[in-house]
Amino acid sequence: MSDQPSGVPAANEADDTPRKAAVRQEGGHDDAPRREAAPGDAGPPRKSARTAKQDAAPGGRRSGAPHGASSWAAYEPPPPPAWVTAARPEEPPPIGGGSLWAVLATGTLAGLLLGDGLGLNVLLTALPAALAAYLAGRAAGRGIHPWSLVWAAGGTALLLVPALRDAGWPTFLALAAALATGSLALHGTRTWRGTLIGCAGVFGEVLPGVLWAWRGLRERADGSRDRWWPVVRTAGVAAVLLAVFGALFAGADAAFADLLAGLVPEVSVSDGPAHALLFVLGVAAALGAARTAAAPWRWDRVEGGRGRPRGRVEWALPLVVLNGLFAVFIAIQLAVLFGGYDKVLSETGLTYSEYARQGFWQLLTVTLLTLVVIALALRWAPRGAARDRTLVRAVLGVLCALTLVVVLSALRRMELYVDAYGLTRLRVSVAGIELWFGIVIVLIMAAGVFGGRWLPRAVVASAAAAVLCFGLVSPDGLVAEQNVRRFERTGQIDLAYLRGLSADAVPALDTLPEPQRSCALRDIARNVLDGDKPWYATSYGETRARAVLTDRPADRAELPCGRLDREGRTPESR
Repeated sequence: MSDQPSGVPAANEADDTPRKAAVRQEGGHDDAPRREAAPGDAGPPRKSARTAKQDAAPGGRRSGAPHGASSWAAYEPPPPPAWVTAARPEEPPPIGGGSLWAVLATGTLAGLLLGDGLGLNVLLTALPAALAAYLAGRAAGRGIHPWSLVWAAGGTALLLVPALRDAGWPTFLALAAALATGSLALHGTRTWRGTLIGCAGVFGEVLPGVLWAWRGLRERADGSRDRWWPVVRTAGVAAVLLAVFGALFAGADAAFADLLAGLVPEVSVSDGPAHALLFVLGVAAALGAARTAAAPWRWDRVEGGRGRPRGRVEWALPLVVLNGLFAVFIAIQLAVLFGGYDKVLSETGLTYSEYARQGFWQLLTVTLLTLVVIALALRWAPRGAARDRTLVRAVLGVLCALTLVVVLSALRRMELYVDAYGLTRLRVSVAGIELWFGIVIVLIMAAGVFGGRWLPRAVVASAAAAVLCFGLVSPDGLVAEQNVRRFERTGQIDLAYLRGLSADAVPALDTLPEPQRSCALRDIARNVLDGDKPWYATSYGETRARAVLTDRPADRAELPCGRLDREGRTPESR
């Protein structure tokens, strides 16, 4: 008799039940003897091609499966590509409380401050987002790399441009460059692929960041209500007290009311949807930054294939021919361009301005295409012995040096063109791009001498520095100053174009004589003096322009501005 109580199966029977069910699922019998394959045994009969195809089809039945059972239950998705596996980040730890509060502060500042314009509020909103990223990265065990500090410092400096300049186009460039440098600070890459993708990599982490924060909030809400609920309750009580007593003090004293109105953003019910949208965007951006800092994609781990090295003659001959073409062009145009006004007239029959306008865009295109040629040449360059490296450095070094002369020639042509027709925003922009191309070529030459591991980051850093300098020099102010000097020299000025500049141009336009001064400043004065922006959305350029126009108001009466436009405007000035 068994010691097992009645009604309870034996241990071996209980353990054997799942195995029997599995055997029945496969269509066999548990007590059937196992058949050993003898040597030379042909095994079970082979399936026909049609039967095998049906079994392999996604909607077909597996061999031995019950009728109606689908093979989708056993379907496994294909593995991801190798580059995804190599670059995929590790799963980040749960988001911390400090990061969550910093994210909430970012959304609050974005909803309250960014609806009135761009100024110091951009930097004020970005600071808690940077704090959230720092706390998330530290919680994940990531250290701070020196290049990350460089990118962070550059991004902070770029965010000062909206606080200094009123013009919208340098502000847009500065914000785009600040996003790129901030994303690089979070990724910490060094290769070409990692640097280029890392400039925009934070945008891909916005949705994962939201999901990551939601999971973290759920985990915290399940077992830590006693910790976070008192904090929320205390913050709510403090907000109510500030609102009630602040309103009472504002009603009791006019000076305090003015101070409070200048410091506290004014939020109306009609603007509620816009402020809510800005709050959501601020929270999403901060979460994307924090998620990137905690677990960034490792784009440096993706191995990119290099081009097959070519033979020396096959590789060098096209570049040597191109160098010869560059040398002939430079020799001819140096003799013409730098030979003086009489030389230009005798050789081409054109004026300085016509000669400059004729070829600047072509030379700008030549510079850009040369950079593409250098990149492709490095991909297929011979890289065997030391003689190959010497050949590559010599041929590409000569090409870079000749391209620098082309850059100087293009800038010289722009100088002549501006001297004849005045400076515009477009001309400042393309001249700055050409100058940056020259800096990139110098960096490539330095990489050929000292090695190129630092080249990707140096090129991107030079672009960010160029955008920063472009915003700090006040391009609208530069345009106004040059056109005022040209008016003093030639008596010609395009007042219709100058009226479209921003408040940054007011100090230079203020030096014009009347009635040109009032004609140039009339529209700008209307925008500056009639606007009502809070302190955090007002730039230094607007503040300085308001002071100038308050001391010396522009005459808004009827002036002969139309006649002055027709008399002083040059058709080619735009």
